[in-house]
Amino acid sequence: AVADLFAECGVPVVDADVLARELVEPGAPAWREIVARFGREVLKPDETLDRTRLRARVFADEDSRLQLEAILHPRIRQQIQSHINNIHAPYCIIVIPLLLETGQSDLVDRILVIDVPLATQISRVASRDRLPREEILAIIEAQVSPGTRLAAADDVIENSGGLDELATRVSQLHEKYLEIAPAQSGS
Repeated sequence: AVADLFAECGVPVVDADVLARELVEPGAPAWREIVARFGREVLKPDETLDRTRLRARVFADEDSRLQLEAILHPRIRQQIQSHINNIHAPYCIIVIPLLLETGQSDLVDRILVIDVPLATQISRVASRDRLPREEILAIIEAQVSPGTRLAAADDVIENSGGLDELATRVSQLHEKYLEIAPAQSGS
């Protein structure tokens, strides 16, 4: 929702999850490497990745998760950098849910954290992705702690309220980012 609100302000948005989906289209190099590593059982009949099955597998086994990350993260980083290099705007938003975990904070000038209480996070993920609580908790456990994330933040949006409240906060940050963008870029 925050990325969508920035996009509505005319800000270019580069989303790592969108790029990851593109990288694993059937036949793509990352797709081939995932199938070679994890077998055809991680595919649906139409040859697309069975994300549910793959997610369950990699969050049940840390070595598998690390192997999947080794396949995807360098490629995602390369795609993000390519998109950044082609943006001609005062600033852009790069959505990287695992920014700190993947050591990619060097790609950004500022870190904006969207924070919610754990119960809200679990509820939203369960509703959006239809995952069981245990799987959601395993995913959260693989991430840096909320304290680490907040300590790294330059800006924080507390997202427990409604969309109007969120839109107001995004608008405020957009104005702030427009003001500081020339200084950040060295112009």
